[in-house]
Amino acid sequence: MVIIKKTLDCISIPLCYIFNLSLQSGVFPDRMKVAKVIPLYKSGDKHSFNNYRPVSLLSQFSKVLEKLFAQRLDSFIEKYQLINENQFGFRKNRSTALALLTFIDDISSATNNNKYTVGVFVDLKKAFDSLQHSILISKLYNYGVRGVALNWLRSYLENRSQYVHYLGNTSERLKIVCGVPQGSILGPKLFNLYINDICDVSKRLNSILFADDTNFYCSGENLKDLVEIMTSEMLRLKIWFDVNKLSLNLTKTKFMIFGNRVKEDEVIMSIDGELIERVTEFRFLGVIVDENLTWKSHIEYIRKKMVKNIYILGNVRDLLDYKTMRILYFSLFFSYFSYCIEVWGNTYENTIKPLNLLQKKVIRMIHNVKYREHTNKLFIKSKLLKLGDLVKLRTLLIMFKAKNNILPFKLQRVFLLCSGREDSRRKFYFKHQLARTTQRLMSPTVRGIRLWNSLHYNLKNCINLYCFKKCYMLKTITQYEECE
Repeated sequence: MVIIKKTLDCISIPLCYIFNLSLQSGVFPDRMKVAKVIPLYKSGDKHSFNNYRPVSLLSQFSKVLEKLFAQRLDSFIEKYQLINENQFGFRKNRSTALALLTFIDDISSATNNNKYTVGVFVDLKKAFDSLQHSILISKLYNYGVRGVALNWLRSYLENRSQYVHYLGNTSERLKIVCGVPQGSILGPKLFNLYINDICDVSKRLNSILFADDTNFYCSGENLKDLVEIMTSEMLRLKIWFDVNKLSLNLTKTKFMIFGNRVKEDEVIMSIDGELIERVTEFRFLGVIVDENLTWKSHIEYIRKKMVKNIYILGNVRDLLDYKTMRILYFSLFFSYFSYCIEVWGNTYENTIKPLNLLQKKVIRMIHNVKYREHTNKLFIKSKLLKLGDLVKLRTLLIMFKAKNNILPFKLQRVFLLCSGREDSRRKFYFKHQLARTTQRLMSPTVRGIRLWNSLHYNLKNCINLYCFKKCYMLKTITQYEECE
């Protein structure tokens, strides 16, 4: 992209002509269909192909043209609401945090009503690479993508080729007969449309999808009946996967039973005659979810990562300046404990305390002070929030989106504003939810409502998300100064 940006004045007119010609004629240029694949080693035996991740490098011109088409495709999808509400992947105003939040809210709500929830975490083999072009084109036609637009997408998928470049050696080019281009702009959007109708297969199950990360779940009072429902419905889904040429990896597909009631030890579930393993915790969308929603396993996972990275930080603290150390803080620590913190951070103080202590230790190392130094002034100088306050901020950001009605429908309907006059200070109050169990009381939605209703009116009345975040951080950091 550096070369393209430097020569943009010279190439913008011919590029514009080529892109317009492509969109008008419904033909994607063949020279933009070649992918250079570089295998990156992950772990394990270096002589095993399975231990390498293939990374495809595509033409930069191709990505620009794809982005132009993607903008038009997104407008069409949003206008006619083609994508199912349960799909959170690669969509505007949606994220893994919102997907997990919806899932956790349903589970805690069922537990609060003294119900079980059985969740099945589905694993697909090479989902993006095994997508069938003929089936995709047929589905796009049914969704209303026709004429020149459909011809353009057909041309985009056909006659693609790739070659492997490794250690200075280059393989021959081979044609790609299935799948969407890896690393492309359009690939994830096309996959969403391909898998979209899976949500219509079962009317009895709830689902959370983030592209190919798929979870189906159902709640009920009788565990035996619930397992039977899940078994029969999962068989229907297995047939859908077979018809759509997607391979279900039954050995990596797991199920979990949520709820505070006594769970039977010998609960068996099978799909198409093959037993599915029952687990007490599972890594879903990057967060370790356990059957009691205590988040202890995920917090321990983050703690181990932080301890490992503290060792790295300790080796370079005397060599680097404060600015560089602050960058390392965000890359080695903040990225771990901030991810989906609004979901797993709303728990007991003692559970999250180890991370609080480690964060303070890291802040002292960044500023190169003694290990017993008070950290309030260090957080003020760094303009950073303590872990507990970061949890509150991320939770309140969800509430701000709820106030402005920009959450996904399944999550938005949880929050109900109190009725009141427009000039009333209570017009931005949410109705409190009944929480019978501790699990429900600590859920981000219930706790979020309590935090939001306790905020000052001026904060609730901020004009946008950025303004709200800035004002809340300033107010919190000011409180650190008062504690000094």
